[in-house]
Amino acid sequence: MNELDLLDIPSAKSIQKLQDAMLKLPQAQLETKHYFADGMYCRELFRPAGCIIIGKVHKKEHFLIVASGTMRIWTEDGVKTVTGPFVLVSNPGTKRATYAVTDATCVTVHRTEFKELDDIENDLVEFDPSGAYLPGNILKELEHLT
Repeated sequence: MNELDLLDIPSAKSIQKLQDAMLKLPQAQLETKHYFADGMYCRELFRPAGCIIIGKVHKKEHFLIVASGTMRIWTEDGVKTVTGPFVLVSNPGTKRATYAVTDATCVTVHRTEFKELDDIENDLVEFDPSGAYLPGNILKELEHLT
């Protein structure tokens, strides 16, 4: 049995349970690239094969794009295995777990007037005190290094 078996039937509760279990393990600091255009914010994240990410709950509808690679995606709407290029419209309030089956690059695109990562996080993401990452995908335990 592995961590993903906790998500046999996806629900917000089971995804949160996986997040709680994963927070007891060492966390990875993955390079995140940030892009800005007229009223839009785009975040690009490379995920090595085997990487599990529990996403933050977003307040606004946005795009999740699997640009390359194969991902398994769990939401309350079910489980999908997708290979990029693939575009998903993510609804507000969605809690998602993702698993990189292969090396994969994912991109999210958001509407926001803000250009500072702290402001963007406040605008787009529900506050989660148990989350392991700060705005900009900075690992909390590395905060003192930034």
